[in-house]
Amino acid sequence: MKDFEDKLKRLEELSNAIKKPELKLEEALKYFEEGINLAKGMEKDIDKIEGKIQILMNNKVNMPEESPELDLFSSLD
Repeated sequence: MKDFEDKLKRLEELSNAIKKPELKLEEALKYFEEGINLAKGMEKDIDKIEGKIQILMNNKVNMPEESPELDLFSSLD
């Protein structure tokens, strides 16, 4: 899977599939394992993105005098 959105979509699909009562235990375990692996990979992706954001925020060479408004990200805390 190429990007974060694709991974998230697959994780949602797995979550919905696991909730089906007719799903066999072996299949549910397979989906669960795939979901855990996806979630771990997504966590690494988020860590990389956060690192890039920190670098950009700490790089004052190309930044204007005023700090940018970050209200867009305040709900993520």
